[in-house]
Amino acid sequence: MTHQYPALSAEQKKELSDIAQKIVAKGKGILAADESVGSMAKRLTGIGVENTEENRRLYRQILFKGDERMEKCIGGVIFFHETMYQQGDCGTNFVRMIKDKGIIVGIKVDKGVVPLAGTDGETTTQGLDGLSERCAQYKKDGADFAKWRCVLKISENTPSSLAIMENANVLARYASICQQNGIVPIVEPEILPDGDHDLNAINNCPLARPWALTFSYGRALQASALNAWRGKRDNESAASEEFLKRAEVTYLKPTYIIMGYIQLQDYRLIPQNIYYTCKGSSLTPLITE
Repeated sequence: MTHQYPALSAEQKKELSDIAQKIVAKGKGILAADESVGSMAKRLTGIGVENTEENRRLYRQILFKGDERMEKCIGGVIFFHETMYQQGDCGTNFVRMIKDKGIIVGIKVDKGVVPLAGTDGETTTQGLDGLSERCAQYKKDGADFAKWRCVLKISENTPSSLAIMENANVLARYASICQQNGIVPIVEPEILPDGDHDLNAINNCPLARPWALTFSYGRALQASALNAWRGKRDNESAASEEFLKRAEVTYLKPTYIIMGYIQLQDYRLIPQNIYYTCKGSSLTPLITE
């Protein structure tokens, strides 16, 4: 039944569909470069580099200046707010640098998880206040998709009905606001892996699965580049090459998945994860570390 008051025009729907199709084009995935200042502190401290805005800029530059191999492998890049307004040594804004490669720019718009009162350690996500205005500005500044993370915990007592309804409502409001501003929303109800539940359940469900199986990588694409760079200007080219090599391998051999993200056979992120192999449209658990 057609809604009496459609939220989007035919033109808006086409724009959003075109953006989404470009992000998940065959063989392509997303580079998640939206680490917060705090998350970047952990990355940089690990290689002995001070967590300053300039060092964060230099590191993102290594990822963004890649050659035509990046365009072949990456459909979208998620930015953090700070990164949206930084530029490379050449004077080119990072957003323009990515868009000139034919890659879609995204932006993280949530403001983090907070405790949900009356639950067993469950959370909701904040950031809806002022979201429409922020999305409108991000759209003007070059972003065409967004990321918002809600978290659900699986246990004997969770997720509670309250947590499910609260997070579903938050994600729906976020998605609607994004769409009204011409931004494709990545709706991320993250299922925490802690517990004995089956992360492959969605793929075993006997219903149509019309989605594209793709990847959204942070550390899996960046770790080698980070270690090669170590904050030294002389290492920038080598670090950029490490990133591009990882991107090419994901394009050529996307074979394993971790917690909903594709993982490569020869590269592992962190211990205590379940690894899957893709067989057709289903996922089969491979190893548990």
